[in-house]
Amino acid sequence: MSPEYPFDEAATARVVVDDTGTVVEWNEGARSLLGWLPAEVVGRPAEDLLADGRAPVPSGSRWDGVVTLRHRDGRTVRVWLLAHRRPPRPDAPGRWLVVTPLNGSDAHSSDDTLAAAALLQSPCAVAVYDDRLRLVRVNNAMAEVIGLPEERIKGLRISEIGSQPQSAELEEHMVRVLAGGRPRDVQTYTRTGGEDHAHAWLARMAPVTDAEGRVRGVCLSAHDFTDNYLARERLQLVNEASVRIGTTLDVIRTAQELAEVCVPALADFVSVDLLDPQDGADPPARFTTPLRLRRAAHHSVLTGDPIAVAKPGEVQDYPTGSPQADSLVAGRTIVATLRGGSLDAWLTWDKLRAARVREYGIHSTMSVPIRARGTTLGVAVLTRFRRPDPFTPDDVLLAEEITARAAVCVDNARRYSRERETALALQRSLLPRSLPRTAAVDAASRYLPAARAGVGGDWFDVIPLSGMRVALVVGDVLGHGIQASATMGRLRTAVRTLADIDLAPDELLTHLDDLVVRLSEEAGGEGSPGEVGASCLYAVYDPVSRRCALARAGHPPPVLLRPGRPASPVDLPAGPPLGLGGLPFESAELELPEGSLLAFYTDGLIGSSEPDADSGHRLLSEALTAYSDSLDETCDRVLHTLLPPTGAADDVALLLARTRGLPAAQVATWTIPADPALVGPVRKQVVDQLGRWELSAASFTTELVVSELVTNAIRYGTHPIRLRLIHDETTLICEVSDTSHTAPHLRRAKTWDEGGRGLLLVAQLTQRWGSRHTADGKTIWAELGLFEEE
Repeated sequence: MSPEYPFDEAATARVVVDDTGTVVEWNEGARSLLGWLPAEVVGRPAEDLLADGRAPVPSGSRWDGVVTLRHRDGRTVRVWLLAHRRPPRPDAPGRWLVVTPLNGSDAHSSDDTLAAAALLQSPCAVAVYDDRLRLVRVNNAMAEVIGLPEERIKGLRISEIGSQPQSAELEEHMVRVLAGGRPRDVQTYTRTGGEDHAHAWLARMAPVTDAEGRVRGVCLSAHDFTDNYLARERLQLVNEASVRIGTTLDVIRTAQELAEVCVPALADFVSVDLLDPQDGADPPARFTTPLRLRRAAHHSVLTGDPIAVAKPGEVQDYPTGSPQADSLVAGRTIVATLRGGSLDAWLTWDKLRAARVREYGIHSTMSVPIRARGTTLGVAVLTRFRRPDPFTPDDVLLAEEITARAAVCVDNARRYSRERETALALQRSLLPRSLPRTAAVDAASRYLPAARAGVGGDWFDVIPLSGMRVALVVGDVLGHGIQASATMGRLRTAVRTLADIDLAPDELLTHLDDLVVRLSEEAGGEGSPGEVGASCLYAVYDPVSRRCALARAGHPPPVLLRPGRPASPVDLPAGPPLGLGGLPFESAELELPEGSLLAFYTDGLIGSSEPDADSGHRLLSEALTAYSDSLDETCDRVLHTLLPPTGAADDVALLLARTRGLPAAQVATWTIPADPALVGPVRKQVVDQLGRWELSAASFTTELVVSELVTNAIRYGTHPIRLRLIHDETTLICEVSDTSHTAPHLRRAKTWDEGGRGLLLVAQLTQRWGSRHTADGKTIWAELGLFEEE
């Protein structure tokens, strides 16, 4: 015997019996008591040792009583036995430990002076153990806690008196007290043999010394601090719920967090079912059964949630008598127990749940309505099957507190989801449903809302212009939500209107900047700038000249990929963001070979910070360099390369445009002398050209339009005058340019007027017509649909 291991194995008769009734362990004390050697007993039925051959049947996890045993020499021995079940482990099945003290051993000798001193000094439940950690004395309070009288357990170790893991832990601490001579305090939460429910105990262990200062034993005093312990646990759980619930604005994730917080601290299984309102409306104020609920989340102490009957996302009907329906109809928390019969109607109706109740031993449920801001959102049902205690009134208060906090988070997530869906619907309705097919570019686009921040004000557009040209636009309104989407719609409409009058890119951004300043003044109330901000990139590409004019207002530059060359950002003057007012914008002009690829995007694709932007530009250039013939596949590759799997932190708009060039054979140009007499020869040249293009069917209409436009230019314009015809598969365009900046306008001629009907005639004969200002004058143009002529 040593201080590190002070136990005398022969002082107790100890036997271990498995669930089949077979003896698996036999110690030296058992041999001393009955005379049997371990080899003669281990592996045999324990009933063979009983004189009457009948083994007692324990009704719980512990049993004690007097039995008559057979000695090896044939006589019988009547002894008191204590048996308690050891919890099963993954590596060992459940077993019973059967012990009895050996009264003849010196382990039972009592030092009355030592025991009396220890008992007199302790105001609570006290037990005294000797230097071999065998029980010497207990007072009445400790005997009541243990649930056994002193004469029955004297001489046993604490691990032999109780089978819980906490008993073995206390014994290890007692060994340290015995060896080191220093007191120790240990807190534990367990159910002792004399208790129906688990209690929190403060075990204070102190060495007991004699007059010479030698350690003669250990005094163990137990203090019940259950109320303080549970109050602290509840406060900690509420604090934990405040931190863990509502980490995202996702309804399902919030419901799952509620279930996870309550397991295992409050229940063994928790399900969260939410009402499924139609068309985004609030749930009803009053409920009638059966109720339709959607399973949002559940969580269990068992891996795989085998108790769950409904799967996440599944909708089920709950009739009267079910915990879910009864709680929502009553509008309060309802505790139901299997023993009380309050679940009978529910289990009779639902056979599958009844089978789960029997299989896992479910005995109590607590259903708590999930309410926030006067609206009932659903119900949380807490279930116990591993914990033997039913739900208490304190548990109800705690569950209601946690659920109330979670309800606010669920409602916030629900409102956010509703606003996000509304903003997303508005955003998508304001964006182009499909991109127009033009002779200038092949285009493809993508729009992705932000994964967390909400829908923003990103937009893009492809706008056909006169002369086969096309405008390419991408923009970004600051902020998120419905207001940003509405502002985006106003700006997109303004850009299309300004583009229709063929403004140069820098002039268009100047007008757009004025609009944003006015919107900012309206939003600020007192004219404070910056309330509404936006960025924009506007480009105009001409397939005849293969030149592209661009200007940007605080927006990332486009990335250009010319055939046979690597992709790189376009060197384009930055320009101030829209909404500052009074600052100029600069444009640049590029010559683009046919097949060049332009990538327009918002900063959500590459990141707004400088390091992210540099890395984003590099990744975007690499993705574009490896692009395929399919622009849609290239869009998908760009998004897959630059965006994380969880989604972008900000809105993303991406517009890819591959340039096309109009062959010179599809363009005819004439310089017109300022002589009205030459209009006839010009018409003949136009008819001849249409014949070479095999467009003779359009000759009559084209002659009338050319005659009117050229005559007006000669009469009212300024020399030099130029006529240009452009055609593709579906459209024929007539353009007459001069150096005058005065633009014609359509008017209605009076009955006796000799003029004023020419432009009205042009408007009737063509699909559309208009004028645009150029750097050296103006151009009047008209488009004819070729299919309609044929």
